[in-house]
Amino acid sequence: GIKAFSTPGRMPMNNCICIAALPGLVLALAACGGKPQQGSELPAPAAATPAAQEAPVLMPRTPAPAGATVTLISPVDGATVKSPFTAVFAIEGMSLAPAGINDPNTGHHHILIDTGLPPLDQPIPKDANHLHFGQAQTEGQVELPPGQHTLQLLLADGNHLPHDPPIVSGLITSTVE
Repeated sequence: GIKAFSTPGRMPMNNCICIAALPGLVLALAACGGKPQQGSELPAPAAATPAAQEAPVLMPRTPAPAGATVTLISPVDGATVKSPFTAVFAIEGMSLAPAGINDPNTGHHHILIDTGLPPLDQPIPKDANHLHFGQAQTEGQVELPPGQHTLQLLLADGNHLPHDPPIVSGLITSTVE
């Protein structure tokens, strides 16, 4: 399986606070208004269209400063590595900040593994193909099964939402022994 480890001395990535579900929770709680009075009629619910049922809640994207970049320093394109390996990240034109912090011109790294860019108007998923480094790490241990893998960095704001425009590294291919 795929695993990620925080840089030594940092908090584990699973301590990252995910607030993407908060707006839905607030709406659900607001909708709980209590029981209708006896004899009162409730209107029939309107039929929702499939598109309306699948529409995600859009969050405003954080502006990216002109010229900001992220780079995957290691492994380099074409490298053969043993798992686990240390992935090293660089950032220019911005500062790193942990997840949950939304200061201007800040963000934190995510490694995309064997996948393309996620939807840029939604928080980056947290799964085997989207590793979060939400403690503002500049490196981390990555464990991958043997074979060829693609890796790419994507910076996101404190809500795990890619910046506008997105700050993304070049795609590299590495072979894991």
